[in-house]
Amino acid sequence: MRESAQNSWDARCAASTEPVDYRIDMWTVGPAHTGAWRKLLLADAPTNTENFPLGETLRRGSVRVLAVSDRGTRGLGGPTRADRAVGAEHDFVSFIRNIGEPRDTELGGGTYGFGKGIFYLLSRPGTVLVHSRCRTPQGGYETRLIGCSLWKSYVVAEPDGSRRYTGRHWWGDTSGEVVEPLVGKEAESTAQRLGLVAFGPQETGTTVVVIDPSLDDLAPAAAADYLAETITWHLWPKMISSGGGRPAMRFSVTCDGISHPVPDPRETRPLNMFVAAYEAMTGPDGSDLDCLRPKRHLGRLGLVKRIMPPLEPSRASRMLDIEDLVHHVCLMRPAELVVTYHPGPKPPSVNQGYAGVFRADVSMDDFYARAEPPTHDAWNPQSLDRPGSTFVQTTFRRINESLDRLLSLGGVARAGASNVALGAASSLFSGLVGGAWGIGGATDYSKPGSTAARALKSERAGEGTSRSTRGRAASRTAMVGTGRVAPAEGDVAGDFGANDQWVAEGQNSGGAMPRRRPRVQYVGDAVYHEEGEDSLLVQEFRLPVPGPQRVRIDLAVTLPGTGGRETDPPIGARMPELLGWEDGEGHLYVSDALVIEGGESVWRAVVRPAPDTMTEIGIKVEAVRAP
Repeated sequence: MRESAQNSWDARCAASTEPVDYRIDMWTVGPAHTGAWRKLLLADAPTNTENFPLGETLRRGSVRVLAVSDRGTRGLGGPTRADRAVGAEHDFVSFIRNIGEPRDTELGGGTYGFGKGIFYLLSRPGTVLVHSRCRTPQGGYETRLIGCSLWKSYVVAEPDGSRRYTGRHWWGDTSGEVVEPLVGKEAESTAQRLGLVAFGPQETGTTVVVIDPSLDDLAPAAAADYLAETITWHLWPKMISSGGGRPAMRFSVTCDGISHPVPDPRETRPLNMFVAAYEAMTGPDGSDLDCLRPKRHLGRLGLVKRIMPPLEPSRASRMLDIEDLVHHVCLMRPAELVVTYHPGPKPPSVNQGYAGVFRADVSMDDFYARAEPPTHDAWNPQSLDRPGSTFVQTTFRRINESLDRLLSLGGVARAGASNVALGAASSLFSGLVGGAWGIGGATDYSKPGSTAARALKSERAGEGTSRSTRGRAASRTAMVGTGRVAPAEGDVAGDFGANDQWVAEGQNSGGAMPRRRPRVQYVGDAVYHEEGEDSLLVQEFRLPVPGPQRVRIDLAVTLPGTGGRETDPPIGARMPELLGWEDGEGHLYVSDALVIEGGESVWRAVVRPAPDTMTEIGIKVEAVRAP
């Protein structure tokens, strides 16, 4: 997918402002077209299945195919014979005839020309059909259709002696010296007989049909899901719009006519962090990376750091060595195709992550291109001579220096600030009460009726009774980046004053029945949830004593080592912030204090924590005098 999309991007129509359409379709050739496939592709074909396995594939009961298509691209134009491709237009020859030819597209993604060969490796019999439409020198349009097979070389004994064959086979127009593509009406009618999608009247592009694709033992639908997710991981820079414009490419995946949606990188964890890093890189928050000796501008870097729940790794993310924690910088050249996700130092806390994007400067593209292996998935400085190797090595050094500053490793705290980054202090508190994690999906805390944050029904749901005592309000310290929550109790003097009509347990006033003080019962531990670019803390609680009660939040930052708590932030620092109180129906009430009817209903305090801190959430309650 990555290699083919790179080809499509390099072949985009330069004069067009429309996005390039890229799609992957898988299907089983139906009974209406199976006969045409066998009749057309097996005519005069070699019968030895060892030298030409396509015959065995087509004679089986059904034929599975995978088509990779692009539209809004040039198509495969120019001469169809390599010995005649002497001008500027030679796309057909480059793609069909000359496997392994280096790139000739300035600032293109491809460098070695091996991307086109990946189609043959994907096909079990090493065979593809290429269906293309291009412009002619006269200004018209021409459709072309040719079959290509790339297999092992072999020797055949013939009457005049043994002859070695290259293992390359061609299907098409055999009337001349070499096999040529079918063109024009003949190509269009043959494509229709094979069941291929026709081009529009003024549409150009290419469809490569891979016969009997190897899907790594995945079911076709599972393979389609994997490809859709892989598109997002490798091509998300082409999916996002910048400056209010349209995305550079559009993507779709289908299997047997059923669409498999390509995830939106802005809405998909953790790719939304890389999108934010890209926007930081292109905006004022980005930084320039430079090499000093020799002096050259290398490119731009954007970084973002967030509190985040652990990831659920997928097949696509595991292929990139991204498991449960994001600590990577996406490397790209000016073509903005993902080269790789370069891992940086792990954050000091398991619930903290960062993402970065580095884009090489246009003037340096050739150095980074030559540092890539044929698979285009790394930058290897050892493959270059100086000064190229120096530029690439310095790039990684500058990125690591920026990451050290981001994580406050080896840095110096400003005057009056803690000398220990609170996010890094999580190991000091590893012995505290273990936390439970809730649903990790994004929730919407801004709309009434949302299905927000159903925290886990912890086995310790009833422990709130023992955590809060008469005349006291329990609080919780949620360590950002650790997921651990520790109960703490603090005096709430003044919470129950002259307006308090409740009587403490064990007392009797004028023979009246004893009344219970209001109290808070926490339901499980505080859990993290992502909402857009925000990481939120959600604490569920009950008010088990009946009657109207007023709740308010008491938020603080806990200081490591001292047990102290900060309620007044230093200049420029952020403090935790209450976003509101959410009831069981998902309605959010934005208020510092809220009157709630006591009972078994579960409520949620929704808090935006301060970055790189341990947030203490205290919920205080007082009775409300009856009118």
